[in-house]
Amino acid sequence: MRPLTLLGLLCLGTSATTSPFWYESINHNGINPTITNGHNWTVFRNVKDYGAIGDGIADDTAAIQRAIATGDSTGNRESGWFGSTGQPAVVYFPSGTYLVKSTIRSAIGTVIMGNPTDRPVIRAAADFSGTYLLFGRDRQRSGLVGFYHGIKNLVLDSTLVPATKGIALLEWSVSQGTQLSNVAFKMPVGSTHVGLLTAGMCSGLIMNDLEFQGGGTGILLTATQYHLKSISFKDVKTGIKFSSLVQGTGQGLRFENCDVGIDAAAAMVGMFSLIDSSATNTSTLLTAATITNSSFAGSLVLENVQVDSSTVKTANTTLLTGSISPDESWIRGNTYSPSSSNPQLLSAGQRIKTTRPLPLIISNTTYSYPTIPPPTYAEYTLSQIINIKDVSSHPVKGDGVTDDTANIQAILTSYSQSNTSTSAKDTAFYFPHGIYILTDTLYLPPGTRMIGEALTQLSASGEKFMDADKPRAMMQVGKPGEVGVAQLSDFVFTVADILPGVVSVEVNMRGEKVGDVGIWNCHFRVGGARGSKTRTACANPQTCLAARLSLHLTPSSSAYIENTWSWTADHDLDGGTGTVYPGTAAGFLIEAQHGTWILGSGVEHHVLYQINIHNAKNVFIGLQEGESAYWQGPGNKLLAPKPWAKSLLPSDPDFSWCAPDSEMCRMGLYQIITNSTDLNIYSSGFWNFVAGPNRAMCATDCQESAALYGSDNKRMHIYGFSTINNKNLIVEGSAGKGNTSRVGDVLAVATREANSGQMVDGLFKTAIVAAYLRYST
Repeated sequence: MRPLTLLGLLCLGTSATTSPFWYESINHNGINPTITNGHNWTVFRNVKDYGAIGDGIADDTAAIQRAIATGDSTGNRESGWFGSTGQPAVVYFPSGTYLVKSTIRSAIGTVIMGNPTDRPVIRAAADFSGTYLLFGRDRQRSGLVGFYHGIKNLVLDSTLVPATKGIALLEWSVSQGTQLSNVAFKMPVGSTHVGLLTAGMCSGLIMNDLEFQGGGTGILLTATQYHLKSISFKDVKTGIKFSSLVQGTGQGLRFENCDVGIDAAAAMVGMFSLIDSSATNTSTLLTAATITNSSFAGSLVLENVQVDSSTVKTANTTLLTGSISPDESWIRGNTYSPSSSNPQLLSAGQRIKTTRPLPLIISNTTYSYPTIPPPTYAEYTLSQIINIKDVSSHPVKGDGVTDDTANIQAILTSYSQSNTSTSAKDTAFYFPHGIYILTDTLYLPPGTRMIGEALTQLSASGEKFMDADKPRAMMQVGKPGEVGVAQLSDFVFTVADILPGVVSVEVNMRGEKVGDVGIWNCHFRVGGARGSKTRTACANPQTCLAARLSLHLTPSSSAYIENTWSWTADHDLDGGTGTVYPGTAAGFLIEAQHGTWILGSGVEHHVLYQINIHNAKNVFIGLQEGESAYWQGPGNKLLAPKPWAKSLLPSDPDFSWCAPDSEMCRMGLYQIITNSTDLNIYSSGFWNFVAGPNRAMCATDCQESAALYGSDNKRMHIYGFSTINNKNLIVEGSAGKGNTSRVGDVLAVATREANSGQMVDGLFKTAIVAAYLRYST
């Protein structure tokens, strides 16, 4: 059954014939292996089991808060005792209307979710007391460390609250590893209410598949970066207002009956790309800041944007009237044209002819890039969902100790034999929360769908992943040449030990359509948390070669990847005081040929690179956020490619273009692109806040170069490229090895000095390039 439309929900309230959702009825036997008595920890919490009524009349505030806050005999979940990863919980709302009279407060590690077949409503009472209906992060953690929160399949409603009362439906000051999906925000039309706001700096990656109706402002955002995907605004005065943003993308935004679609006029808004979007009966699509000679804040890219009468404006000037057709881009800001190594400032905006590779778009009549909602499997019956721990013939523990490899493999293989190779919907595998130890490669055959719970962990362990010269996948998605379905949702891929040869996930398979092979809300973590020896054995990156690679998309693969954070720890999430210095080699290696879509990715703190696109074709990236390893930079003597110099892959950079003793040059690159064709990348945000063994705050450039592009790339379109504290945004070399015979072996094309942006927090120097098109032909 398809989810009800927002209008249907608002008119009908709770459906009289609510469809059953398998997650309500399945055996919930998740555990938390990392705390005392964690086998008795309650992961799944139905709010009705804690006293909620859900009839729209009774006050459910206290019951909902109980469901969130209840811990165990050692303390409640708001105590801070459990750390960031020690208190997983899914707080589940069956269909209904839940009246609340004061703010509901979340806690770290919490997923607040409803029945996707008939989304429940959390409604503020007419006499509501408080600034926020739902405080979506942990009060004890600032936005920059607000990880591992989730909210999905809900309606948040303030229609009973007086129109002039100051209220926001959701406070969402969070960062990486979080999910906000399939949520509707219902406010009185003409009111001053705010749908969603952030306070202070935060560093989220994506919010997706949302609806805003009524209110004064839909989204009020202050953040380092964001990808905003598939979001509609109707009868909202201002759809999105940015107080500050360094780099971001809006994809599939819809504005109807709004005064302003996007208010990006604040001086602290650096660069924003708007693609595949529309506005109807909206006075102004977008307002922007005025670009000055000293700052290129206010840079914009619009592509495939359809409007009826709205425009792009600054305070005093109309910059654009009418639509942007599918075969052009409208660019405002510094632009590097083909064969030109000097930026051209397009301060008033300019239309430029462009192309999108056919394998990356829905069709040649529907020019948009595909956007796939995270699957809920709501169309499945309970009998189609296999609890991986309830197959008696192959017992699986998920206890962080038992080797579960063979039994999980047997279950996946057994059930896949009854599935067709391309589009079977016979089964999906539910992994209750826990830590599932894998000592050898787990192969996912065609027809495999895996669903985690509150970020279930799959953790590599053992000698088979120890050889740095022979990288081995912990999880292999299909084999080369296979075509079919393989989907992963709500997992963390991690390591239980120091494993120099582990590749966390290798994707070989492709599907018949986009999303057949897909990864949603899955994250990679090395160190910095309970459940791994890397937490206590990684004080020195030279001796802690913790992992080889997070994600490898091989040449035969095609995958849709949304909301993923690959994090090598820079601190301990669970209260430890030791210094955390894992020496993980690399983040994402993309060699795929058949279509790759990556939306909302963060790849951080790897030694050699964060993302490497090598010999690839047909790649779309909506947002890549990156940080170099904190211990690299001024004062560091373990210079890249060390400590991996003796086991480099052919695709790895060797940093031979750098001086042998250059601390700022021999640092992990954020983005490498070599010998690749048909690439469209819309937001690249690369940040260097802290550098060197002493973790000194960067007051000036702490890194030589952010990205290396080979001169052998073709039809490469880079829109929206921003850095913090990098001397060079983009340098060019050959095959990633720097052998161009130029001085220093690379050519610095885009420099911070030529592309200076706004200061962030009054401390950090940004740089902005609106479009880099030197190899676009």
